[in-house]
Amino acid sequence: MKIQRISSITALVLALGASVIPARGASKEMIQLQTQVQALQDQMSRMQQAFDERMGVMNHLMEQNTDNMNKVSAAMTQLQNNMTKLQSDTSGKTDQISGQIQALNDSVDELKARLAKLSKQLDDMQAAQQSLAANQAAQQAQQQALAQAPPADVLYKNALRDYNAGNSGLATQEFSDYIKYYRNTDLAGNAYFYLAEMQFRGANYAEAVKNYDQVIQNFPSGNKAASASLKKGLALIELGQKDDGIAELRHVIQRYPRSNEALQARDRLRKLGVAATASAGRQGEEP
Repeated sequence: MKIQRISSITALVLALGASVIPARGASKEMIQLQTQVQALQDQMSRMQQAFDERMGVMNHLMEQNTDNMNKVSAAMTQLQNNMTKLQSDTSGKTDQISGQIQALNDSVDELKARLAKLSKQLDDMQAAQQSLAANQAAQQAQQQALAQAPPADVLYKNALRDYNAGNSGLATQEFSDYIKYYRNTDLAGNAYFYLAEMQFRGANYAEAVKNYDQVIQNFPSGNKAASASLKKGLALIELGQKDDGIAELRHVIQRYPRSNEALQARDRLRKLGVAATASAGRQGEEP
């Protein structure tokens, strides 16, 4: 803008100079004016040259800035790509780490299950060992007791003698000792039976039923099985369990039909007003 203004002024000066030049030749003022114009033109040329140089520098700087901007933009793009790749890699690594953590958790759970199983096995082994130790202690105690106990035949004869003599207290202790020391012998069934008999006489029917059951269940072929079944039925009736007592008496008749116990069972059922068999009882109840 400044250069255009100077050019306009120069042109104006030249025009003025041309209009005042006399035909006779250039005056001193014209020469000075031309000199000034020439100096002005030189200055204009230098200014134009300086402007051109500055414009070149500016253009160079602009090119450098543009190049730098392009480089920065490329660097930003590369950085963004690197960030995207890093995020992707990080996500993949995170998934990988998560999978590893899950695998570790599964391994820990499996290890816990194995430890629990081993702990249970150890507890079972300890329980079995304690049970074995208890059994050994019981066997040792039983062996010691047997060593101190009187012979089986002597103890049973003494108990039976006291029973027949009416010494219930002493007989109860002796029969109980016999069962304690010799529970696996055949006479143990008799000992249970006599204990039940003394309890029946004392109206202790519940305990009597328990001992009669010992005879029936553990010594079914013994010589006291029929009597124990008969007396169990009578004890149940005394306890108010009439239906169970009747069923037990009918069982005596069915299993031991020709025995004296079967006759006694029939007689008691007759006094109760019921049939000897369940089928006959149902027929008698029909109108």
